[in-house]
Amino acid sequence: MNAIRSGKLGRIVPPVVAFVLFVGLWQLIVGQADIPPYMLPKPTDIVASVGDNWRSLLGSVYTTALETVIGFLLSVAGGVLGAILLASSKVIERSVYPYAIVLQTIPIVAVAPIIVIWFDAGLRSIVIIAFLIGFCPMLSNTLIGLNSTDQHLKNLFRLYNASKWQTMWKLRIPAALPYIVGGLKISCSLCVIGAIVGEYVAGVGGGQGGLGYAITYAAMRIQTPYLFACGLMASLLGIAFYQLVNWFSRKLLGSWHESELAPDND
Repeated sequence: MNAIRSGKLGRIVPPVVAFVLFVGLWQLIVGQADIPPYMLPKPTDIVASVGDNWRSLLGSVYTTALETVIGFLLSVAGGVLGAILLASSKVIERSVYPYAIVLQTIPIVAVAPIIVIWFDAGLRSIVIIAFLIGFCPMLSNTLIGLNSTDQHLKNLFRLYNASKWQTMWKLRIPAALPYIVGGLKISCSLCVIGAIVGEYVAGVGGGQGGLGYAITYAAMRIQTPYLFACGLMASLLGIAFYQLVNWFSRKLLGSWHESELAPDND
């Protein structure tokens, strides 16, 4: 028990100490150099900005989180189902998968204006942008996992006259779960970025605006402390989303897969 506690403290204490030192040096150096807040705010300026604008900031975080979650769920469903379809036929995979790779290489900022033209500005366009940026990692990771199934196990299923779909559902998909979880971890962070980028291009203002709109508004009005606060909240949103997916992966794989098994303590 003591070893476990010391191990947890060993993982938590160093980054906390480094963060406190970084913030302390930031506050000291900026204060001593007398840099104006519109150029580089002190941490206390950022905290004061959060206190002054907490209602609008929470509204922006909620809007971006909603867009992110919807886009992420759609990317997971589309990526997994698309990978199953591609893995079920080599002909389909060779025909379609190259275009999925091409889609991944197109900058999302180049596609976003087209999406706005087709679907109008607002929640729908932002969700589609978040979906597109999270879809390709899910598709690629799931497809790699489905194609990496042990050939001996597939031969065993064939020996027992299992159908192609029985092999898919009872063997290939369970074997691909670690790869699917890897895709989830990549996609969840990208969907946060996609939602904020979508808000830059397709977002709406006022009380319905997300963090992307809030960042644009703060930059235009040179409210640098609030700009830093919005960036910090976007980062915290991404971290929280990733930790939620990481918790889910531990629940899903923790009892049997090596990547999530707790290390043995001698």
